[in-house]
Amino acid sequence: MHENDISYLIRKGIFNVYNTLGPGLLESAYEAALSYELSELGLKVNTQKVLPMIYKEIKVDVGYRIDIEVESKVIIEIKSIEELANVHHMQLLTYLRLSGLKLGILVNFNTIDITKAIFRKVNDL
Repeated sequence: MHENDISYLIRKGIFNVYNTLGPGLLESAYEAALSYELSELGLKVNTQKVLPMIYKEIKVDVGYRIDIEVESKVIIEIKSIEELANVHHMQLLTYLRLSGLKLGILVNFNTIDITKAIFRKVNDL
């Protein structure tokens, strides 16, 4: 399955979760619900996947975790905060670079309009 097809299903899952739960919950609640939704859509999902940092020739596990990895191709970074900052977008781009994956989705569930709180990020590799 191509990243664009996966992205379409991820957006569907995000809308389902948001329409069911609404804003105001913890990130962990949205992660569990979205993981369930994506699994129900037939996607392979990994949650809290360890993401090692590679610096020059050393590989270091410093506690970075991918919220959700879908089909070993797309990273989903979940937030439930008042407002996203530039650092949240940069964090996802860094995760994409460290993982070698091409596509990431940043979503903030703590919003009135979920359509304006989903961001697609592409790793230019």
